[in-house]
Amino acid sequence: MDWNHDIIPALLAVVCGAVIGLERQFKHKPAGLRTNIMICLGAAVFTIISREMASGGQDSITRIAAQIVTGVGFLGAGAVIQDRGGIHGLTTAATIWLMASIGMACGAKFYGLAIFSTILALVVLVGLGRVDKYLERNDEQHKSH
Repeated sequence: MDWNHDIIPALLAVVCGAVIGLERQFKHKPAGLRTNIMICLGAAVFTIISREMASGGQDSITRIAAQIVTGVGFLGAGAVIQDRGGIHGLTTAATIWLMASIGMACGAKFYGLAIFSTILALVVLVGLGRVDKYLERNDEQHKSH
């Protein structure tokens, strides 16, 4: 194992997964700290493996990347629940999908993209969550009048 080739991308994936996972854990969402770390790390490891296996041919990298997206889509679908009150879990599913892409960015050594995407996701989840709650309260007040 090489620090620059294998260990740094994997460690960054764990950190990025933990940042988003902590936010989800604090909000008591089904995909919390450990789940987000595992998704991000798994995508990074698959990307590292595909990068090493390709050694010269880009075709293998894109095939494995496509399979990561498909597999994570399956995980995200499991997080979505439909009931009479509507659909729940879409943000969790989207977060799962995003964490895989951030993990892939780590594995591909696109560190700036991975870090920026993690920060941006945190801003969206925390900041826009507050806006969303405000809009829901405002909507409920209009319906009661």
